[in-house]
Amino acid sequence: MAAHRKSKPSPLGGTAVRTAATLALASAATATLFEGSGHADPRLTTAQVKAKVDRLYEEAEVATERYNGAKEKADEARTAFDRLRDEAARRTEWLNTARDGLGAMAAAQYRSGGLDPAVQLALTSDPDQYLERAALAEKAGERQAAAVTAVRRELAAIRQLRGESAGKLTALRAHEAELRRQKAAVVGKLAEARTLLARLTDEERARYEAAAAARNGSGTSTGADDPSGTGTGGGTATVRADRSSGGERGPVTAPNTRAAEAVSFARAQLGKPYVWGATGPSAYDCSGLTQAAWRAAGVTLPRTTYTQINAGQRVSRSQLAPGDLIFFYSGISHVGLYIGGGQMIHAPRPGAPVRIAPIDEMPFAGATRVG
Repeated sequence: MAAHRKSKPSPLGGTAVRTAATLALASAATATLFEGSGHADPRLTTAQVKAKVDRLYEEAEVATERYNGAKEKADEARTAFDRLRDEAARRTEWLNTARDGLGAMAAAQYRSGGLDPAVQLALTSDPDQYLERAALAEKAGERQAAAVTAVRRELAAIRQLRGESAGKLTALRAHEAELRRQKAAVVGKLAEARTLLARLTDEERARYEAAAAARNGSGTSTGADDPSGTGTGGGTATVRADRSSGGERGPVTAPNTRAAEAVSFARAQLGKPYVWGATGPSAYDCSGLTQAAWRAAGVTLPRTTYTQINAGQRVSRSQLAPGDLIFFYSGISHVGLYIGGGQMIHAPRPGAPVRIAPIDEMPFAGATRVG
């Protein structure tokens, strides 16, 4: 009897059951989504944002110096390739002219019939005239042989030039590929820093800029509104403040005329924007500024921080003198120009113009005296 008894209908019909299940799943998914997003994108404090942005700027500067090095090598490879290509073109032009001359000489011999000299002597009515002509012909033959030898030598030289050109072209393409990789790395780091700064509220942004300004030893803004590296941040107020702070410190005594000229040039650049990869005259990155300063003093420095550190005599921190190059971080990724009194002029980072700052604001890695 129980087996044939009808079961009681469920208080929830089929449609209602499906609806309830759907709502339950949606609720669970929403809860998971909120929970997951909370873990994936936590709210960072101003100090945490500052720490991350500073790290990103440091990584971007490492990539910038690698970009500068790759660009220098690419430029050298391009110059060498162009020189070899031009030389091959000049030699090819000479070769074509020489070939035309040999062709004309061969055609003249063909037209003369190419008779054996003994036969020509037997047939001539004036032996003296023949002997004179024979001597001239012999000299012409010697010239022809020399021309043929020269042509063969040019052919070998052109083959060698083309082989060298192919090698330089391969190197150029490799350096250009590295250039693109480092450029992408710089742009990516700066974009990430810009995204982090954009998440700050106005109040947090003010605290961030105040902390950065305090670290730079100045009461001025760091120009963080422009972390892109385009050099549009840091207005005239910053320029005036930076220049006046330099003036308040008074003149410094450089060890020699060239060092004084380098410091003087760097002072004249105060307030100009940082732009990665720039070497002046309107914008600089850190090694571009030091290179330009010493170039103004008549000294040629290499392009990157990790080559500039080997461009002179190493000095200790206690031996620093105005004009010395000061390097920072374990990777030698930043450089400034020492001006005395524990201060330097440097191009700090995107958004922060060329300025005077204390040398202890970054981890000291070494110093070099040039000139």
